[in-house]
Amino acid sequence: MIPASSLEVLKTAVMFGADAVYIGGEAFGLRAKAKNFTKEEMAQGIAFAHEHGVRVHVTANILAHNYDLDGAREYFKELKEMKPDALIIADPGMFTLAREICPEIDIHVSTQANNTNYMTYQFWYKQGAKRVVSARELSLREIKEIRENIPEDLEIESFIHGAMCISYSGRCLLSSYFTGRDANHGACTHPCRWKYALMEEKRPGEYLPVYENERGTYIFNSKDLCMIEHIPEMIEAGIDSFKIEGRMKTALYVATVARTYRKAIDDYLESEEKYRANMDWYRAEIAKCTYRQFTTGFYFGKPDETTQIYDNNTYVNEYIYLGIVGSVDAEGCARFEQRNKFCVGDEIEIMKPDGTNIPVKVLAMYNEDGKEIESCPHSKQIIDVKLSDIPAPYDILRISNEENDNDAKAE
Repeated sequence: MIPASSLEVLKTAVMFGADAVYIGGEAFGLRAKAKNFTKEEMAQGIAFAHEHGVRVHVTANILAHNYDLDGAREYFKELKEMKPDALIIADPGMFTLAREICPEIDIHVSTQANNTNYMTYQFWYKQGAKRVVSARELSLREIKEIRENIPEDLEIESFIHGAMCISYSGRCLLSSYFTGRDANHGACTHPCRWKYALMEEKRPGEYLPVYENERGTYIFNSKDLCMIEHIPEMIEAGIDSFKIEGRMKTALYVATVARTYRKAIDDYLESEEKYRANMDWYRAEIAKCTYRQFTTGFYFGKPDETTQIYDNNTYVNEYIYLGIVGSVDAEGCARFEQRNKFCVGDEIEIMKPDGTNIPVKVLAMYNEDGKEIESCPHSKQIIDVKLSDIPAPYDILRISNEENDNDAKAE
């Protein structure tokens, strides 16, 4: 289950191994700062996914106020026409509206609803829910116990990778308190990633570290969840859908996690020996997308101090996203919308949906008018590149951060 912030990223998720994608419209989801989908883009995305046998789930998981309800009614009427496969909802009022307006669309209960016990799952099942997303605070033992106490046809979805929210099931009040922007309405400013210190009220301006560390502390800054080494335990717990976090992430992130988990799951279902033998590849690949160091979250017990990052709030970023190949002409030149600068002569990498990574050299580069250029410094330029190997449409182009740093130093 892969996130998509735009039509481009949805197509990437589909091509790189998703069974389902989850997306948000321009309202009623919890990622207001994401690009999100217009009505037209959503219709195109649903059509593209369905052509490839992939489901589309649409988020409508805000905690609604009275003034949201009229708009939600109209939104559900629009979704009824577009026919997504499921709606992801947290609020009982929104759930009731969706059941009334589009009863033919499955409803999945969001992690925002604090789904921590089997009685809660049974409650939602009786209301008509098809799937419940588990609270991130559950252990695998608890999820297994839930599985044993709910109907067989009620599905469990659990997060397997991505950022962890510091507040219970993501129901955070910090953003609203500090900035007036409500996380439960999709406007989170991520204060869990800010740097904090203590200040004594009679000594304004004198900051004291919360933790004994001269670099300060990020007391709410969790590491990212990664369960690539624990696919067998996730399956054994009875989880039906493995969910990746990241509806504000790039196509490179989506392609990397989709492809890696797709291969890991398929390898394990073929044989545990194959899964174990390929573990180094999974680890190496999953580290090529942005992350904050990894943790297993709550799955094997309550997190301790090792699950936090105290000295910074930056990502590890080993590879830089260059773009997605849109088309390839008769001469083998690839056309795409460039996202980061690179140059003729650079060593870059073609990332293919089947798991293959092909190192290539940039032989030539042309702007949209066909003029030969040495580099592409302006983001979102349409360019054609001649590489030492020919890519295919939907391949991802990326460059290692080390290569990029070396180029910068040379300049």
